[in-house]
Amino acid sequence: MERVEESANKVEEEVGRVVEQARELQESGASLISRISNEEQSLRQKANSLDSSIRHLRSFINSLLSQKLLDPKLADKLEEDLQRARCIITDGDAAAFLPAKAQGRFLRMFLGPINVRASRKDVQLKVKEEYNSYRDRTAFLFLLFPLTLLILRSWIWEGCLPAFPVQLYQAWLLFLYTGLTLRENILRANGSDIRPWWIYHHYCAMVMALVSLTWEIKGQPNCAQKQRGVELFLQWAMMQGVAMLLQNRYQRQRLYTRIALGKANRMDVVWGETAGVDGQLWVLCPILFLMQGFEAYVGLLLLKTAFVGVVSEWQVIFCGILLVLMAVGNFINTVQTLMTKSRFKAKMKRTKSKQELN
Repeated sequence: MERVEESANKVEEEVGRVVEQARELQESGASLISRISNEEQSLRQKANSLDSSIRHLRSFINSLLSQKLLDPKLADKLEEDLQRARCIITDGDAAAFLPAKAQGRFLRMFLGPINVRASRKDVQLKVKEEYNSYRDRTAFLFLLFPLTLLILRSWIWEGCLPAFPVQLYQAWLLFLYTGLTLRENILRANGSDIRPWWIYHHYCAMVMALVSLTWEIKGQPNCAQKQRGVELFLQWAMMQGVAMLLQNRYQRQRLYTRIALGKANRMDVVWGETAGVDGQLWVLCPILFLMQGFEAYVGLLLLKTAFVGVVSEWQVIFCGILLVLMAVGNFINTVQTLMTKSRFKAKMKRTKSKQELN
């Protein structure tokens, strides 16, 4: 009996000690979290103040330049210094304390009201690397998928595409553009400077892929005439795949150069026609303009086939209008970027000339 009481007391003491340790651990954890929260709030205030100071100084420099109260050469140097300071903040761990960008309705619609902003810089960079890998993988598929369909159409299907492979390709396009748009919105929430047009472009491409899934693929008779729009769209998709491969290669090289010069941060991505040096632009720009013109041509051809009664479904008209709008938007974005690069190049030449004169 005494042994039972002794064992019970011993167990009771152990349980009491464990309960007391749990309370002490809870108090220590709460104290640590409170201290970290206070320090984090202080760092957020400092980051917000510094970010506001950088914007204020840029505005002040531009104001002095417009009033001709500041030497343009000195203004350029100060602007570069401010850009480097901004990159130091956004590229380091302090980026987690900067104000977060709004996540937008698209992310809330798919993921709900969760915070997709990573607090650690290495996690943000992994998100960006995964995005780049996704672009590389899909670029090859963007080229191989339509190429395979066209080869099978000529060799096996006797010039007439079955409905299921085409709809499977359209479903893959919907998956592709949805994945790209989700990743780009998450990158923007983590501080990446993606051009808004490319996200809007992918919204349009998602809608077009969704609508095309309901598009009835016509067969015989007159299969070649009825599927002319589908054939041209597949040919355009192959061109898009080639352009994506070139862009991914050249743009990554260009972005690494800009990061090294302190003119971009590591979370930035480069899209479209903004790739590298003049030689790269001479290669990419004709391909991009040709692809945009061909995209508009496919859209107009779809509208023509609908209005002359060959294929009169509303999906044909809708996809034709979207293709034309996306082609026009891509062309305008390309021209604007080339004008910006031209002005920047002229500014650099003027600065270099002034340095040589001095």
